[in-house]
Amino acid sequence: MKFNISILSLLLAGTILLSCKEEKSPQEKIAEPQKPNIIYILADDLGYAEVGAYGQEKIETPNIDALARSGMLFTQHYTSAPVCAPAAPARYMFLTGKHAGHAYIRSNSEWGERGDVWNYLAMAKDSTLEGQGPMPESTITMADRLKEVGYATGMVGKWGLGAPQTKSIPNDMGFDFFYGFNCQRQAHTYYPLHLYKNRNRVHLANDTIAPNAPFPKGADPKDPKSYADFTLTDYAPDLMFEEMTDFVDQNKDRPFFMYWATPIPHVALQAPQRWVDYYIEKFGDEEPYLAGGKNRYFSHKNPHAAYAAMVSYLDENIGKLVQQLKDEEYLDRFYFRQRP
Repeated sequence: MKFNISILSLLLAGTILLSCKEEKSPQEKIAEPQKPNIIYILADDLGYAEVGAYGQEKIETPNIDALARSGMLFTQHYTSAPVCAPAAPARYMFLTGKHAGHAYIRSNSEWGERGDVWNYLAMAKDSTLEGQGPMPESTITMADRLKEVGYATGMVGKWGLGAPQTKSIPNDMGFDFFYGFNCQRQAHTYYPLHLYKNRNRVHLANDTIAPNAPFPKGADPKDPKSYADFTLTDYAPDLMFEEMTDFVDQNKDRPFFMYWATPIPHVALQAPQRWVDYYIEKFGDEEPYLAGGKNRYFSHKNPHAAYAAMVSYLDENIGKLVQQLKDEEYLDRFYFRQRP
């Protein structure tokens, strides 16, 4: 079980990107300070030393490393809970500012009294089985406070803090926009049957391959075709990234807060093949990971290459986001202390 490391502006190199456009004279800015835009990236289960800025030598993260060089390293920005998802406690404490001792949510509550909540097919048919135990309706989040002072608030990624039919969903907890997984159990596959856009399901062009499906009986572990069921059509991280960049573009004329709760690199091992191939060439051959029995999630022929591919894919998208901000002149002025 890994500890989640979530920091200001891009995970371990800054997880808050703060920026503003230089549209007014210095005199006007003194009289009317501009509100910085805020992007907070929480990468699910990314290990502290899996990024180049913290000593990683095999997995390549040039975009995160560049943020580290031009910004600050947050070496004591700890997750507030060690739960592996961490679907509920760490996310709750981040959004509310509550200490663990005062937190309402302290564990990954799957709210099992509703029925067979771990049944993927049952959840697909009945949305009342989705989601985790909800926060109280009276909860005040960071997004609520930022909305009060004029921010557009958006979230993409994994929520894990309340089921669709409750008042504990992003759109009722301070966020103007949400796209992603409501339920952390659904996020155990990156090719789900659906995601949520605000309050509604968005059905995807994926087959029904339930999380933890075993390696096909009698299949050859050395044959790439044996793993075809685990790479489908609509890759959720691609869709979520597109929605996030659209949010940034649509709100470029006002201050915004974007909470990017990327499920990557939490397993299952599912990554774009171009990145997997890159690391297969770099790492060489390895023993397959075969799901079934005590082995959970999905099988993969090259598990180390796949994990590295997920981290580098995330880093690639971080680079694309930074470039978008630069193109819009959001990064004319950094609110980072320059490292010597």
